[in-house]
Amino acid sequence: MSQYLGSSTSERERLASRRLQRDSSLTSRELMDAWAIDPHVDPYALSLDELDPSHPQLFVRGTHWQHFKRLRDEDPVHYHESSMYGPYWSVTRYDDIRYVDSHHQLFSSSYVPGGIMINGLPVDETVGSAPLRMFIAEDPPKHDAQRKVVTPMFTPRNLAELEPLIRERAGRILDGLPIGEEFDWVRHVSVELTGQMLATLFDVPQDDRLRLIHWSDTISSLSDPDAHESPKEGMKKLGECLEYFLEIYHERRQQPPKFDLISLLAHDQSTSEMDSQEFLGNIMLLIVGGNDTTRNSISGGVLALNEYPDEYAKLKANPDLISNMVPEIIRWQSPVLHMARTATEDTQLGGKTIREGDRVCMWYISGNRDERAIPNADQFLIDRENVRQHTAFGYGIHRCVGNRLGEMQLRVLWEEITRRFSHVEVTGEPERLHSNFVHGIKTLPVRLHAK
Repeated sequence: MSQYLGSSTSERERLASRRLQRDSSLTSRELMDAWAIDPHVDPYALSLDELDPSHPQLFVRGTHWQHFKRLRDEDPVHYHESSMYGPYWSVTRYDDIRYVDSHHQLFSSSYVPGGIMINGLPVDETVGSAPLRMFIAEDPPKHDAQRKVVTPMFTPRNLAELEPLIRERAGRILDGLPIGEEFDWVRHVSVELTGQMLATLFDVPQDDRLRLIHWSDTISSLSDPDAHESPKEGMKKLGECLEYFLEIYHERRQQPPKFDLISLLAHDQSTSEMDSQEFLGNIMLLIVGGNDTTRNSISGGVLALNEYPDEYAKLKANPDLISNMVPEIIRWQSPVLHMARTATEDTQLGGKTIREGDRVCMWYISGNRDERAIPNADQFLIDRENVRQHTAFGYGIHRCVGNRLGEMQLRVLWEEITRRFSHVEVTGEPERLHSNFVHGIKTLPVRLHAK
């Protein structure tokens, strides 16, 4: 049995080859049709060579879990010779993921050989269009210098100053929701809270917050054929984002330094002379990092508590568990599904020889379900011990710079939820994002019950 339903093997390989040659005539629909799969196929009915957890349809349908379990159990460092993204290694166990992420000298994040996403390609100077460059897709020293520019925004002192504002906004959002009527939690809560925070961090008008969310959604759905004909077409839509932020950037370069992300970028020598592609890349990194991680954890937490009513009962009985529950929600949701690297030299991992230039994919979502490192990893437990032992934020020099801000927004929101409502009831199935990078929830119907 095979999981692939589309073109023949030779036809798929031909199309994959065209993609690797950057044939602009290859659309997202062609690629998905050529590599069409049955997302409900039993992974244990396939040979290991046929397993490929990278197909976005697995995440849309929520059927990826057993694919990763089999890889963790039988071949945790697995070479996929044939996929729509070309050959790559899947790293699925917690300890191996942590090793790769913590050894940036051996495993490069640089955009030049392919960057941080599984669909990344080596830079080809003969091609007119350049990839977006951002500090997360750089190696030291450039990565370190540019990351340091925005780090002051996420210090404990600044987060403490932001908390009253987040609490006020969370309360206002929740007080405006209907009781006893079905509505979309993503649109009315998750998007609102994260959008307002993004506008604050960039110091742009709150009226523009949904534009920031739109641009984040655009880049998160680049591989979705229903959203964009091709990733290239999707990227063209970000021209408006570039124009918007370039105007602000140039204004703030002429003004005295202020404490917002654009001003920090404009007044530091490491980021004050970026070209348009690098500027847009770093802006999109900050938007997506500030939106998708927190937004999808806000939605994922509601879903998890409904799927585990005993845990919701624990929360109702003891709201003091919220601080412990927040990192468990983030582990459970794993809002960033993977990060990719490129081997800088021949090396050993899990008894396998990874060659210089090989692409390596760390599946954070799989590491977060690895029972070898996390007891009862397939259970959602809001009183879990060692709850911060998860892969969701990464490790080493690339560990998520805004992780504490995301956790604080979740904590404050749930404190305000428990003060107002007896229950947030999920009333239908979530609609999930077509992506193998962001573990996103597009819609989540809920009904609120008053205390």
